[in-house]
Amino acid sequence: MSRRQFMISSCGAANVLMALNAAGAAAGEIGGVFALAPDAAVDPAAAAATLASDDFIFDVQNHAVNPTGPWRRRASGLRLAKSMRGATDAGKAWTAADDELGYLNLLDGEHYVKDVFLDSDTQMAVMSVLSVDHDDEPLPIQDAAAVRALVDRLGSGRRLLLHGKILPNHAGDLDRMEAFKTQWGVSAWKLYTQLPGEGSSGYRLDDEALMTPFVEKSRRLGIDIVCAHKGFRFGSGDPAFATCHDVGRAARLYPDMKFLIYHGGYDKDGIEGPYDPDRAEIGINTLVKSLQDNGIAPNANVYAELGATWRQLMTRPDQAAHAWGKLLKHVGEDNVLWGTDCIWYGSPQDQIQAFRAFQFSESFRERHGYPELTPALKAKIFGLNAARVYKVDVPGTRRRLDRDALSLAREGYLAEADPSFLTYGPKSMAEFRALQRSGH
Repeated sequence: MSRRQFMISSCGAANVLMALNAAGAAAGEIGGVFALAPDAAVDPAAAAATLASDDFIFDVQNHAVNPTGPWRRRASGLRLAKSMRGATDAGKAWTAADDELGYLNLLDGEHYVKDVFLDSDTQMAVMSVLSVDHDDEPLPIQDAAAVRALVDRLGSGRRLLLHGKILPNHAGDLDRMEAFKTQWGVSAWKLYTQLPGEGSSGYRLDDEALMTPFVEKSRRLGIDIVCAHKGFRFGSGDPAFATCHDVGRAARLYPDMKFLIYHGGYDKDGIEGPYDPDRAEIGINTLVKSLQDNGIAPNANVYAELGATWRQLMTRPDQAAHAWGKLLKHVGEDNVLWGTDCIWYGSPQDQIQAFRAFQFSESFRERHGYPELTPALKAKIFGLNAARVYKVDVPGTRRRLDRDALSLAREGYLAEADPSFLTYGPKSMAEFRALQRSGH
């Protein structure tokens, strides 16, 4: 086969993961490893034995944009659009000088369907929102519903669920909640505690003056899922509000609510090591300490999602092992959820294949009490845990999805697959030089 065909095959993926193993070992990082048979690099069956599976994959953090929406016409929205160039795979590879923001077209609903439901093994997903005011939202609720309708036309049954963004520290924002539920059918709320409000640079999940009215209204509307961005600090607001110090107390105050901590509290400005309560200023340690200080046991009402976190750590074996290990040990094996933060990174298939192969080293398991990443545990993380949270009947859903038009389209597509990285990335030395000159 050609080199390009080889690189999109299971053997190509196995080669990349085995190269990462070698690089990690050379750097002395042995806490995590991509466990593959030695002949997986050249034997498709050996590669597929690890990198392919029929797990139910439910991705609880996806994104898309409306490239021509009104958000683009606001100065703040335009700044956001330009920032996506350096923050998304599509933007980094965009070189067309005559259309500076043309990469946004690669992040729309149709590309989303291709990247997530054709180019990956994902079967269900949740469309989330961004850390901006409603007017700057690149995919406001009506556009998110349009993407859901696009997916529904291709598939029978619910494949795509929606978040409703609520800003409790903005006056009157709770008034949006009823329409989000009754008109748009959202399944959960998304909160950004670091996002400034009137007279505040952020808020805490345990701020009873703000959160109690929000929780009471959530209860009346029958939604008990609260997804909170924690970690991955961004430019606006006080970064202290991005930490997880408030999570445990909020979980204790509102025991009937499910708190899904997005990114697991991971902060890329820190280094994930073993849990140390004396080193819990940022990162996953803040989440663990908050739970322990407030008596929140594993597998209670706090959940951890790994969108963008796993992608950041796939090439850092020790940190990856500590991040997964701490969450599984302290948040609970039933409460760790799969998320990828795609479409920002194109198809999530690379993240899926890498996690299928990932294992903790035996020395790390013994030293830190981390569980073995068995097929059964990975199946929970990939989708079964989220299905329980969102009350998805997995056997019934799989029966419907296996027969729908999207599954049939994927079967035909895979015969001549054209993954997005072939479109986004340079395919010749001239294209590579152009990309290099672009500064991205």
